[in-house]
Amino acid sequence: MPTPSRTDGHPSPTAAVSAVGLRKSYGDKLVLDGIDLHIPAGSVFALLGPNGAGKTTAVKILSTLITADAGDLHVGGYDLAADPQAVRAAIGVTGQFSAVDGLITGEENMLLMADLHHLPKSVGRRVAAELLERFDLVEAAKKPASTYSGGMKRRLDLTMTLVGSPRIIFLDEPTTGLDPRSRHSMWGIIRGLVSDGVTVFLTTQYLEEADELADRIAVLNDGRIAAEGTAEELKRLVPGGHIRLRFTDPVTYRSAADALREVTRDDEALSLSLPSGCSQRELRGLLDPLDSAGVEADELTVHTPDLDDVFFALTRPGSHHAPGPREENAR
Repeated sequence: MPTPSRTDGHPSPTAAVSAVGLRKSYGDKLVLDGIDLHIPAGSVFALLGPNGAGKTTAVKILSTLITADAGDLHVGGYDLAADPQAVRAAIGVTGQFSAVDGLITGEENMLLMADLHHLPKSVGRRVAAELLERFDLVEAAKKPASTYSGGMKRRLDLTMTLVGSPRIIFLDEPTTGLDPRSRHSMWGIIRGLVSDGVTVFLTTQYLEEADELADRIAVLNDGRIAAEGTAEELKRLVPGGHIRLRFTDPVTYRSAADALREVTRDDEALSLSLPSGCSQRELRGLLDPLDSAGVEADELTVHTPDLDDVFFALTRPGSHHAPGPREENAR
């Protein structure tokens, strides 16, 4: 459903980002094939997809870096085609390739950004000092940015983005290449921004990241949105899960394989498929034949569908569009 927007030049309260029929081609290659997006203010939206799916192209269009071929696009309530300057004033962009200048200090990077935003010197210094403290960069502020670790550079890059107090931030793979500790630190920063009312549009190759942070997730494949919903809604698109039973004794393994009808064999382990929404009673029913045969597994693990399963199901070659949660509910 298209997002209503005002025509008086003021932001619409209904969505931070709205795209209807967004299209983009490079020569004969169709990159975005009429995608629709609706991102409520103060939320985290994650766009997932394989390399080359068009994630970065979507970010570049919505952040005014390149133009779309077609689409009704609004960011911060402003029409992207009619008022790109107003859009630029409302947003911040942090890409996977840092905008930090390594030859100058962290503080100098911040003050340079304040100058670009035409902040008075005294205001620029105050804002820079507050942000450097907020993101734990005070000790490193006087050192050349080239001496920073990868995680510190990402924090400085995001801190520079915040100098202009944007209400919408595009984060294009912000934690690529970071170690787990730095990645978790960045997650905390993103959560803090959202608690302050900032809207975050996130592209990521880490499915755990989308699961942790995003209110809604869209999977982009072959230029189209293959599915969109909350993490839990998307997981329900993938049928069931499986139980894995491991046996160290070959005789017990064979007895279990004979007792269970539909089972997948794998060296010392057996796998049983679970139906979608499998209840505790159904789970016990699947394992009853083992009790009847007096067989006990050395190890039992239950695997339920996660975002990895969703991603692989929706983006494998030849995969078809999966119904989104709204479409399923409408049936």
